[in-house]
Amino acid sequence: MIKDITIGQYFQGDSLLHRSDPRVKILLTLVFLIVAFTVNTYIALGILLIFTGAIIKGSKISIRYALKGLRPVFFILVITSLFNIFTVEGTVIWKYGYLRVTMEGIEASIKLILRISIMITGSSLLTFTTTPIALTDGMEKLLSPLKRIRLPVHEIAMMMTIAIRFIPTLLEETEKIMKAQASRGADFESGNIVKRAKSFIPVLIPLFVSAFRRADDLAVAMEARCYRGDIGRTRMKQLKLGWPDLISSAILIVFVLGIAVLNAFL
Repeated sequence: MIKDITIGQYFQGDSLLHRSDPRVKILLTLVFLIVAFTVNTYIALGILLIFTGAIIKGSKISIRYALKGLRPVFFILVITSLFNIFTVEGTVIWKYGYLRVTMEGIEASIKLILRISIMITGSSLLTFTTTPIALTDGMEKLLSPLKRIRLPVHEIAMMMTIAIRFIPTLLEETEKIMKAQASRGADFESGNIVKRAKSFIPVLIPLFVSAFRRADDLAVAMEARCYRGDIGRTRMKQLKLGWPDLISSAILIVFVLGIAVLNAFL
């Protein structure tokens, strides 16, 4: 389960998305999520699914690895789908006592699974193709108008990016601790839910200690490099819009317009 979490991973590459400006990628990701959330036909969702697969393939990222991000939410998808199947009103196709399955419930469950799968795999491309530093700069530039109301934009962007960046590190640390505890006889697989939860206590305590130690080391390292926030800070690499941003934006805009027209007529 731990190896299946792909949030925060970055893959070095030279694709169109890798070369695009992080600000453009953040905005395009938001547009993509809105489109995936609003479309409501099988044809539109199918086209959106194919489009997502094409983007992943074009970014030279393994589709199999991108789909691994769905495994941690598989249980939630199953529970939500069952809830829709048995609670949505409509044409009843099976009934047993108080339980009943409707055609509309099955349709809602299928659309829910497709929609969430598209949203998770599509949004993962943002971290797959963007370094943490570039992501911080992009978020800070997009939120810069909020500085007028004295909002600490730089600090917010820095905290969010550090949190995303340290997810893979903490997951790797968790895996090491679990292997160490398993070598000492710990059992994380057998027993009921309560017993499994209790077996993770020896993992959580050293994990929290390690997380606080890493946070303290990071703070010392930033202070040693004279980090003082956004005041007087310069950047070696300035963000500039180029032809990769125009091409990626044009592709998504044309696709969004096509999906909107298709969804409206269907």
